[in-house]
Amino acid sequence: MNEIIEKRMLSEGVIQLTVYEPRIAAKCQAGQFFMLRVTDRGERVPFTFSDWSREEGWIRFIFMVVGKTTSLLSELAAGDYIKDLAGPLGRPSLRSHDTRRPSWGNDFEGLQQGGSVVVVGGGVGTAVAFPVARALCEEGYQVHVITGARTAELLILEEELRALPLASLSIMTDDGSAGSKGLVTAPLKELCSSRSVSHAIIVGPAIMMKFAAGTALDAGVPATVSLNPLMIDGTGMCGACRVSIDGATKFACVDGPDFSAASVDWAELMSRQRSYIDDERESHAAHQRHVQEREHENCDCFDESSLWARGFKKGGWAT
Repeated sequence: MNEIIEKRMLSEGVIQLTVYEPRIAAKCQAGQFFMLRVTDRGERVPFTFSDWSREEGWIRFIFMVVGKTTSLLSELAAGDYIKDLAGPLGRPSLRSHDTRRPSWGNDFEGLQQGGSVVVVGGGVGTAVAFPVARALCEEGYQVHVITGARTAELLILEEELRALPLASLSIMTDDGSAGSKGLVTAPLKELCSSRSVSHAIIVGPAIMMKFAAGTALDAGVPATVSLNPLMIDGTGMCGACRVSIDGATKFACVDGPDFSAASVDWAELMSRQRSYIDDERESHAAHQRHVQEREHENCDCFDESSLWARGFKKGGWAT
């Protein structure tokens, strides 16, 4: 179990892993996530399913290398094994009509069966938006999708989205290198203002979700967001993933990750996300130094005298 059967580089620093885990693949649904550990002493980190095959027994997820754990993941290759996987966790985005796998999903406010909905994915959040959009299409909804990234190189799952029977697909990049230049809020505002959609589902960085949700709500369109707070155990015991929803404490791992955007305390969410940012940077930097030392263990690149001879001084290279 937990064998990586495919590794694909989607862009610089963005990686897709396909893992053989038939027990999880048999039960996961759009919007749910799983927890993993790369090593015995590694941290537990949540990742959302971007795809799966119940018949072939694999699950797929996409991540960006931003810290030590994602760096460790990026070093694995096809044929390697991930230490631990636990899932599926969280509530699926849609209620399942399969009575063999009862679920508690969300009743999207204002969204009737066969209605029109817009799904917005920002950056790696598109990995979450894709299976949700696919599930909505399968249930007969009219689905508009908006996906955005900083540049064309960071866009993901474009081909997969184009293969869906969507009502429309809008691609946005900050620099205009693909699709239209601008933010996802521009086409979202147009759809919501024209009343072309009755609900918005938004996934991405917290700051993007806040402003995109505000755009929909200002136009009178209810919005759902998939929250990504700090998480440790993923089962509701540790309390690390607590978020304030309408002033009440909820846990993203068991009560979410989807919540009504109008109810989220965005300031608290983003403040808690920054709690350990300095520690994360220090841990990542230490891991990078370790990798460099390992790569050069048979040469004198990291010999102190050699470093000084090359102009290295405390704090960085001399200029």
